[in-house]
Amino acid sequence: CLHRRMSPIMRKPLALGLSLLFASCAVGPDYERPKTDAGDTFRMAETPADAPSLANLPWWELLKDDQLQALIKMALVENKDLQKAVATVEEFQARALIAKSDFLPGIAASGNAPNLGRKTIFLFPGFANPFNYYLQGNLSWELDIWGRIRRSNEAARADLLSKEENRRAVVLQLVSGVAESYFNLLQFDDQLDIAKRTLHSWEESVRIAQARLKQGMTSRLDTDQFEAERANAAARAAELERQMVQAENQLSVLLGRKPFAIPRGRLLNDQMVPPAVPAGLPSDLLQRRPDLLEAEQQLAAATARIGAAKAERFPKISLTGVLGAASPQLSKLFTDPASFGVGGMGFAAPLLSGPVLGFQQEAIEAQAKQALAQYEKTVLTAFREVEDSLVAVRTTRVQSEAQMQQVAALQSALKLAELRYKGGLANYLDVLVSRRNLFEAELALTGTRRLHVVSVVQLYKALGGGWSPEMDRKTEPRKG
Repeated sequence: CLHRRMSPIMRKPLALGLSLLFASCAVGPDYERPKTDAGDTFRMAETPADAPSLANLPWWELLKDDQLQALIKMALVENKDLQKAVATVEEFQARALIAKSDFLPGIAASGNAPNLGRKTIFLFPGFANPFNYYLQGNLSWELDIWGRIRRSNEAARADLLSKEENRRAVVLQLVSGVAESYFNLLQFDDQLDIAKRTLHSWEESVRIAQARLKQGMTSRLDTDQFEAERANAAARAAELERQMVQAENQLSVLLGRKPFAIPRGRLLNDQMVPPAVPAGLPSDLLQRRPDLLEAEQQLAAATARIGAAKAERFPKISLTGVLGAASPQLSKLFTDPASFGVGGMGFAAPLLSGPVLGFQQEAIEAQAKQALAQYEKTVLTAFREVEDSLVAVRTTRVQSEAQMQQVAALQSALKLAELRYKGGLANYLDVLVSRRNLFEAELALTGTRRLHVVSVVQLYKALGGGWSPEMDRKTEPRKG
């Protein structure tokens, strides 16, 4: 045992060093979460604050479309941003282990075997020289009296936790991003179907107008106007088809695939939306939302680095020791007279670099202030996004109901206008205006329906959905 072979002279510095280490305290500020006035309720909440939050649902219970669930599972496996985030976590796990190694003593070994074992006397009594056979061990252990190593480990751990929260934020962003892109596709599907139906109606109107023109029952102006509207509907259909394919390509990138035709499940109007979307307590947002927790860990890391920088301005005290055996003859290398050793304490203090270390500490303190401002901004942004999503969910529901009534009225008006036009009781303007208004209203209704379901997804994202402690152990829906 090394301890048994240590002389009393070596044991005393070790005991002194250990006592100093255990009695020491870390310099610099200890991290405390900044105080935030979260309030008791969200301003635009429609449900009681104590109602279970929408964010408690796992994503597969919120998004009931089987095809959408399959796409999200694909993205969680193959998305490149998520793979990068996972690799970043692995990197900082290794960095945290590197930081922990600073607590351990540094031990190195060296040896020498001269070619012919040339005999010579010790250059220094009791120690090896290049002409000896020798084995030697060197030990150096910094005593963390001022807490530099401890603060560095606090910073490394906070960095690791921030990257883990970033990974969770990427997952939440990915789930919501795939859902929003999928609903965009469903909107384009509906709008393209509306455009094609409207195009077919205009073609029928052009046919009737041409027949009436031949019979002298109408003017060329009627036919030209109907043909112009037919061309407009054809152009809109081509535009919607382009947007749909580009949306598929965008979603393919989220899925980690080359562009391909995205399969659809339920229609947009058949997507299941919760009748009530409770937001829960505002204070829960600070504990749940990944980007808030990431910003907080970045602030904690910056705070710990202040202590590490401050400790750099104090002297470093280390335990040092050398233990080995040396002999001009290999056969005598392991005899008692061949052993040698020494132990002591090392001392290093900054002299001329003191002002530089002071400026470095000021720079790190400024970085901590930046991290604090970023955390506070992230908190404000989070509350704004929740309030925006809450009002969007409520108003799009009301807007959708009003637009459905508008579409029904315009459909009735178009039927009447067409009957009157065919019977010669109205001119082409009644039909033209009615069909144009119906076309735009149907497109707008589809957009509002998409916005409604997307608003629910955005609220789920803004609340940090799915990241309660018990939910963190669930990653996918159960099978069977």
